Amino acid sequence: MTRVLVVGGSGFIGSRLASRLLELGHEVALFDKAPSMLHAPRLVRGDVRDAAALADAVQGFDCIVALAAEHRDDVRPESLYHDVNVGGAANLVRAAAIAGVRRIVFVSSVAVYGLDQPLADEAAPLRPAGAYGHSKVLAERIHEEWADAGPQRSLLVLRPVVVFGEGNRGNVHTLAEQLRRGRFAMVGSGRNHKAIAYVGNLVEFIARHLEGPPGRRVLNYADPPDFRSGDLVARLCELLGRPPPSWRLPYAAAHAAAHACDAVAWCLRRPLPISVARVRKFCARTQVSIAALEATGFERPLSLDEGLARMVAAMRAEADQS
Repeated sequence: MTRVLVVGGSGFIGSRLASRLLELGHEVALFDKAPSMLHAPRLVRGDVRDAAALADAVQGFDCIVALAAEHRDDVRPESLYHDVNVGGAANLVRAAAIAGVRRIVFVSSVAVYGLDQPLADEAAPLRPAGAYGHSKVLAERIHEEWADAGPQRSLLVLRPVVVFGEGNRGNVHTLAEQLRRGRFAMVGSGRNHKAIAYVGNLVEFIARHLEGPPGRRVLNYADPPDFRSGDLVARLCELLGRPPPSWRLPYAAAHAAAHACDAVAWCLRRPLPISVARVRKFCARTQVSIAALEATGFERPLSLDEGLARMVAAMRAEADQS
């Protein structure tokens, strides 16, 4: 049994991880500023920007899984990326050092590579395209400094692609919901590849790697195969029982429309569903090398298609209840 603190444990990945760790017999607590819908008795309410609260919370644990982050495209003010992701990382490793915690699993992001490095492996240059990716680069460095400062310390940095699953409201769910409502137009050629990851598989990988040798290791995380964006849309339509979109919007036209939406959003002081960042991300080739991950011998509980089917089934059940 390992004593595990899941920082950011009320969120989408954190909640699923806590449930799986409990199934495996570990002692689990959560630290999060948001309430926990599944594990309220195990939650310590607190913000990673509060160094004193975090220092109290980490006492007595063998391993910390660090998930807390500002990650949406439309976070305002933009300085929150740095305050939470970088400042929070500094507070966490400082608290871990004082408490004598020897193992941290830090969940970073493939955003550290930017949008122009298809099939990047873990040694690829880090060229983040925006404030979120840049904050994750800095947070990784903070964790690496913690690991290097103690000969018995162990760090695993995971860089997952877009994660989806039941109950999530992220990019893949948003795409499926737009298709379900018939409010989606294909943008661009649809030939760009998109790597995605099912939450149950990612959680299982983390749960199986709570312990590790001293030192630090970095791994990309994705579930094969990589879909072309057009094929992903087609498969979601099949699962939803909906016809595929009947018209396509050229990238240049979508990009121009997104600039206009960003201008309106700035005037309204609130985000809109269409933005330049989202158009670029949808049309970008988002793939990473997972050769190092596969070399661990990890066997995923579910195929990517099974994960998509579970997400869509949950969406349909929720729609039937509303």
